[in-house]
Amino acid sequence: MTGTIIKGIGGFYYVYAEDGEIYSCKAKGGFRRQKITPLVGDEVEFTPLHGEEITGGLDEILPRKNSLIRPAIANVDVILVVFAAKTPDPDFNLLDRFLLRMESEGVECIIVVNKSDLASQEELDLFKEELKGSNYRVIFSSTKTKLGQDEILDAIKDKRAAVAGPSGVGKSSLINNICPENKMETGELSEKIARGKHTTRHAELLPVMDNTFIFDTPGFSSADIPMVEKEELRDLYPEYVKLEPGCRFSLCLHENEPDCAIKDAVSEGAISQGRHQRYIGFLTEVKNRSKY
Repeated sequence: MTGTIIKGIGGFYYVYAEDGEIYSCKAKGGFRRQKITPLVGDEVEFTPLHGEEITGGLDEILPRKNSLIRPAIANVDVILVVFAAKTPDPDFNLLDRFLLRMESEGVECIIVVNKSDLASQEELDLFKEELKGSNYRVIFSSTKTKLGQDEILDAIKDKRAAVAGPSGVGKSSLINNICPENKMETGELSEKIARGKHTTRHAELLPVMDNTFIFDTPGFSSADIPMVEKEELRDLYPEYVKLEPGCRFSLCLHENEPDCAIKDAVSEGAISQGRHQRYIGFLTEVKNRSKY
């Protein structure tokens, strides 16, 4: 039979199968010998085992669309990158780092600005300004008032979505809202440091509606710049890619080169000045890293 791994705990993989049942499966020894680890989100073939329990044995992992390392999940269609409009205040350097990582994985990103009900219009407009020209979809939401919930559901319809973002921005509450039958423990928000106590310990694929799922994960633990060469960093910026043919030099880094279409767009206000300044900082980071 075929199915999808929706959870993996203690060497057991729970497979949601084509017959609507959930099978508790063990992977064959060949997986270990080949150093293959089944991931939540994997499409698999398995053999049901007869007995009182609904069990089976994993036979094969079907080809993956993609896979992430931290968290270890597979076949992600879209990432909801969740940041708070305030409490905690947005860190756009960290937001760009999340976006760079997702771009390096080739996964579509949608930015969800949660706690929008707590922010002024000026504070909300700051997100549009900092992302100007990038064409990332931005959804303003509130898990308390349900603002943006229908828009989020429409954005992930018929897809497998994962949620990324820093602590305390309401990721667990967002998941609770869009799949209330799978209530998760959200943890108390520490008033002292304004960070959420993340309570998810292993990845799980939760059903939202027909053919629509969301990954609940322990969090995207790394916000490091992807391991790319300095000439490759620019390719992780959608707004740069479409304008680069206008640069004089084909390997323009958009730093100090003359006749740079990206710098011109920044000067004209078509691309965010703040985001470009952060790019220059990341470029320096990548250059310094290559020295060691």
